[in-house]
Amino acid sequence: MKGFGGLGGLVYSTEAGRMCPDCRQPVAQCVCKQAATAPQGDGTVRVRLETKGRKGKGVTVVWGVPVDEAGLQKLGKQLKAACGSGGTVKDGQIEVQGDHVTMVMETLRKQGYNVKRAGG
Repeated sequence: MKGFGGLGGLVYSTEAGRMCPDCRQPVAQCVCKQAATAPQGDGTVRVRLETKGRKGKGVTVVWGVPVDEAGLQKLGKQLKAACGSGGTVKDGQIEVQGDHVTMVMETLRKQGYNVKRAGG
């Protein structure tokens, strides 16, 4: 793109709507997200309680889940609902606010995951 220094890209088209800036396809037909596969691990989902860097507040962290990003978002929503708490999904980890390690482990076991408690 002349005058833009080569940064940016097509993000909206009047014909197709929102566009993916990487593959330049309509968002519904984006091939970038399809190329991302589920992370490979040892098949064990790990759960721990973290308080470091959170002003003493506990956060239950889940990682090692063998699903793609969309599956992780869906599982995060289910875990937050089961615990009746808020949280987020980022960097391949699910974070649920509060000390809900046992509830999260039970919920994951019911869904067929091999779960281990990490940390203390």
